[in-house]
Formats: sequence, structure tokens, C-alpha cells
Amino acid sequence: MNEDTIRLATIGRILRRRWRLLATLALVGALVGYGASVLFPPRYTASASVLLPGQWEERELLTQVDVATSSTVVDQAATALDWSGVSGTDLRDRVSAKASDGNIIKISGTADTPKRAQQLSDQVAQQFVKFAARVSGGADSAAATGAEALRQKVAETNRRISDLAKAADPGQTVESVQARTALENLRTSLEDAMQKLDQADPSTNKAGMVVMGPAPRPTGEAPPTRVQLVVAGALLFFLLAVIGHLVAARMNRRLRTEPEIAAALGSAVLGTVDVPGDWSAHRPEGGGPRARIRRFLGVDTRWDLPVPQRSGDEADRRIRYRRVCARLREQLPTPRRLLVVVPDGDEIARRAAGQLVAEAKSDPLLRMVEVSVDRPTVQDRVNESGAVVVLSAGSWTAEELAGIAEACADGRHEVVGVVVAGLVQARPTRSGSQLPDDATLALAMPGHATGGSA
Repeated sequence: MNEDTIRLATIGRILRRRWRLLATLALVGALVGYGASVLFPPRYTASASVLLPGQWEERELLTQVDVATSSTVVDQAATALDWSGVSGTDLRDRVSAKASDGNIIKISGTADTPKRAQQLSDQVAQQFVKFAARVSGGADSAAATGAEALRQKVAETNRRISDLAKAADPGQTVESVQARTALENLRTSLEDAMQKLDQADPSTNKAGMVVMGPAPRPTGEAPPTRVQLVVAGALLFFLLAVIGHLVAARMNRRLRTEPEIAAALGSAVLGTVDVPGDWSAHRPEGGGPRARIRRFLGVDTRWDLPVPQRSGDEADRRIRYRRVCARLREQLPTPRRLLVVVPDGDEIARRAAGQLVAEAKSDPLLRMVEVSVDRPTVQDRVNESGAVVVLSAGSWTAEELAGIAEACADGRHEVVGVVVAGLVQARPTRSGSQLPDDATLALAMPGHATGGSA
């Protein structure tokens, strides 16, 4: 896995190199959102407010909210509206209520037109007030009956107290005075209790509910609107594309460092060479509609390659190739012919191999061959007795490189070294840095390997 994918610079690299693909996917997401808006017609929401006078606790307000959206109230509203094909069950999902500050319950109704949304919210509010009045009226009548009976009992008790007070000894003995005082205290306690009962009567501090006018007709669609669906679709597809790039890069197993490449091929790295060019060096050749579409979207080249570093001029780059040839001569006990193996499709490595063959001339004598990575095949040992693998970093996995090494072994070619090629930005040749005549480049003669299979 590549640890570099967690950096923010990676997202910027995705936006720079895959902006056409991201824009196309965002457009597709917008079209999907538009299609969703066509399948789900627009909705409109209107709200009516109901005032609950008096003192209400929070739990009582929540109870009234549940009553406002109950099946009884909604069914009565559906019966009053008498919409064709719409029952109370259909309206239950379209009606909502919530309690706000000031003992106000806001009832909202959603319908396919502004007029119907207004009618629905008004009708539910009216039916809620009627239902609450019926429930409150029944409770008030029962409470009033009970309170009147209690008053009669208290009046009868007061009369009995008066009779007892008259029948008590009118003398001034201690016992008679205590009895009269106890009876008067009992009379006072009963009167205080009746006053508190009257103050606690719900009918005295809570008046009937009131609908605070008709619901205003909505002027805009209820969310999600068509514009919101289009924007959400475009944003969703864009984010999924970016996340997909990050996941793919996170799971990328291509080898990037020289030690990893050397371990996969079972040989040492002879050096790193520079290949001047741009991103077109990674673009595969071919035509056809599919290739043109991939080229237009920018998916024919990899986005996770690092930005090419600025290199020296031609003379500096040739020094790197000469050093590789010198290290190669030091490793060979006797001069011999070698194969320069290049993975098929690695354009940077192919250009570097051609330059290496030209620089080596005849010491050692090199011949370039391209090997398929899917089914690597290297010719049997005849004239050449060894192989030098040239490849670009970050292009191949350990399994693919191991397959090339096995193909070389099957052809009885020892991998004597590995050359890693990197893409760089070219710089004009410095004046006064002309190459010597004996360093004139010869044309490389690439060939294709034939023989045993790996």
C-alpha cells in the first residue's frame, strides 16, 4: 500500500490530472439527480398554528402534539377534505406537528400542490381543535359534577359543625372552650380547601384552543427540490470518484523504491537513468473510439505518478548512462553479449534501454528485447549469456517482476543487474558542453525475444 495517498497533495493531483473524468462523472450524477426529481414529483408544505392558552407543562404539550397527528384527527380531516383516492392512511405520512415557544403547536401538511397543502394543514388544525374541545368538555363536565357534590358535602359538614357548636356546653370550662375552638378550626380548614380546589380547576385557567388564522399558501417546493437533487447527485458522484481514486492508490502494490525492485528481480540495481519527456510517454499507443474516449477523459495515463523533476542537460543525462555501463563492465568477468529486457508497454523503460544500448556500443554488446508481462518469454541462451532488466519505477508489481526473472532463468539468462528509468523535465543543452566525437550516439536495434516460456 502507498502511504502517500493520505496527503492532501494527492487530492490536488487527482483534481489536476483527472479533472475531465471528475467533471464527466459529476455531470452524470447531476443527470441522475434530475431523473430522481422526475420520478418523485415536487411537494409543497404549509403550516397552521394552534394556540393553547393557559399554563402548560412540556409533557402536556408533547401529548397535544401526538394528539394532533393521531389517526383519529387525520381520518376526520381526510373525511372533511374528501379528496379522490386519498384516505386517512395516505395522509398520515404527510402530516407532522411540533410544539414551539409560547404554547403554540405548529401543524404542517405536505401535498402535491400549494392549494392542497394549505387545505390539508388548515383542516387538520380545525379537526384537532374540535377533538380537543370534545375531550376537554367531557372531562370538564365530570370534574364539575364531582366538584359540586364535594361542595354540597362541605356545606352539610359546616351545618353539622354549627349544630355541634350550639350543642356544646355554653359554659366557660376548659373543655367547652377547647371543643368550640376545634370546631371553628375545622370549619376554616374546609373553607381553605374549597378555595384551593376552585383555583386548581382546569376550566378556570385553561381556555379553549384557538387556530391562529389560515395557513399561508407555500410559494416554493418542500425539500428536497429539483435543484437540490441535481446538486446532490453531482456532488455524490464527484466525491465517490475521488474516494475511488484514493482507495485504488491506497491498494496499489506497484513497487516504487529501488530496494523493492531489486528484491523482486533477485539482482542489484546498477543505477538510475533519466528520460526526458512529458506525460505522453505513459500514454499507450493505439486508436479506435475507446482509446480516444480514454485519451479525452485522461484515464489512459496514470495520475499517481510523481511530478517529473527538472534534470540537467543532455551531457548530464549521458553521464548517468555511461556510469551504468561502467558498473556493468565491472560486474562481468569477461566481455559477453547481454540482453536488455524491457517490460512490454513501459515506454519510458524502452527509451532508456535504447539509450543504454547506444551508449554501450560494443563493450559490452547489448541487444534490447521487449517481454510481455502477462506471459513473459525470453529466448534461450545462444549468443547472449545474461540479462539486464530496464524498467520505470512505480509501474509493476512484485509478482510481475518475479515473472520476468523466472522467464530469464528459464532461458538460462542470469539477471546481472537492474536499471531504473525515471521521467524528467528536459533542459536545453548548455553552451560549451558539446559532446565529444567519440560519444556520437548509435542507433539501437530493438528486437523481440523468442524461445522458451516462463
